[in-house]
Amino acid sequence: MPETTELAEKLKSEGEKMFAFFSGLAEEQWTSEVYTEGETWSLRSVLSHFVTSEKGLVKLFERIRTTGEGASEDFSIDRYNATQQQKMKDYTPAELLEQYKEVRANSIAWVSGLKEEELDIKGRHPFLGETMIRDMIKMLYIHHMNHYRDVKRAMK
Repeated sequence: MPETTELAEKLKSEGEKMFAFFSGLAEEQWTSEVYTEGETWSLRSVLSHFVTSEKGLVKLFERIRTTGEGASEDFSIDRYNATQQQKMKDYTPAELLEQYKEVRANSIAWVSGLKEEELDIKGRHPFLGETMIRDMIKMLYIHHMNHYRDVKRAMK
């Protein structure tokens, strides 16, 4: 099986797990706090973050694929996340869930459309630094699993 297919399948299965988890939350759980250092993030904030970060990252991956140009040296993840949270503050959980499904489907389609050799293209990722597209794609689902672990811990 081509590696692009394996990566797309991993994104699909992980995305389905995340969608099922967030879809199963009761209304009152959406405001449960997950992170309290700095800006407080609720379960709703985490889902919003999944939507905005993945949408932005896949755009970045495409720019790296086509131009070799990655994230700038002065890019601030914290600043980006804060502005994106602000932009998404009025979306309901149901709207965020629909956006999540769409963003993940777009990511899967993008990965599925890559040529195997494009996985080796290097560029600057905002968290990983200089790395290959392959590792950036893997980080998409690792990123979600790390937040999911924190969510589960906060819900205990």
